[in-house]
Amino acid sequence: MSDDVQPGFVRVRLDLSYDGRDFSGWARQARGQRTVQGEIESALKTVTRSPETYELTVAGRTDAGVHARGQVAHVDLPEELWQEHREKLLRRLAGRLPHDVRVWSVTEAPDGFNARFSAIWRRYAYRVTDHPGGVDPLLRGHVLWHDWTLDMDAMNEAAAALVGEHDFAAYCKKREGATTIRTLQELRWARRPDGIMEATVKADAFCHNMVRSLVGALLFVGDGHRPVEWPGKVLAAGVRDSAVHVVRPHGLTLEEVGYPADDRLAARSREARNKRTLPGVAGCC
Repeated sequence: MSDDVQPGFVRVRLDLSYDGRDFSGWARQARGQRTVQGEIESALKTVTRSPETYELTVAGRTDAGVHARGQVAHVDLPEELWQEHREKLLRRLAGRLPHDVRVWSVTEAPDGFNARFSAIWRRYAYRVTDHPGGVDPLLRGHVLWHDWTLDMDAMNEAAAALVGEHDFAAYCKKREGATTIRTLQELRWARRPDGIMEATVKADAFCHNMVRSLVGALLFVGDGHRPVEWPGKVLAAGVRDSAVHVVRPHGLTLEEVGYPADDRLAARSREARNKRTLPGVAGCC
């Protein structure tokens, strides 16, 4: 699969954010549900007065209810259309898009750029409060209330056993033909001055439900329902565990997507398409 842009087209990078609570996820859906992709593609079509819809490719396809602060996408536009609208496109999109999705930057992408496959990491945050009174009403759409006091030190000890390259099949919703091997680069909890606990979860990529499953397992450790060793044992078992709770989506935000230097974009895109196996494991997933 080539990342070459068709002759006569320009690849455009979009940096954007959205409040996911009223969206049925990122991806456009056949039954017409409201999605982030659908809103942006429709707005692009309208403000450029184009007779056709130009499809977006995104760094991370978020689920229904998940938010994004630092999402990245790209779209290939005809050169003439891009030259005509590039200077005013950002402001026109701001006037057309609904208030729960914003595009912050629209730029011509460097050679080899692919919003999905060129990325070298994605960083999510999951926010939880264990305050006995519940969640601040002004934050209720972005913070989960956990009705048990949480031991952050125990959660971080358990998280340390999950960092690294592993088969995360026990924490993912399996998809036919897709590998569940990922490199989890960072997983740690910190308590903010306002008392909210924030998990930073960073990996080269994530499989379906992975972040919310990891958070669910660590919350069970933090509230004392499971021992510190339990999440690591679940990972080693390599099978979906019914005891791992997938926490609600509204506490999750895609914060940032990282890319290599411009001269490494195309190579990274090719690498990311290779199906991975763990060392010493052939034909794993």
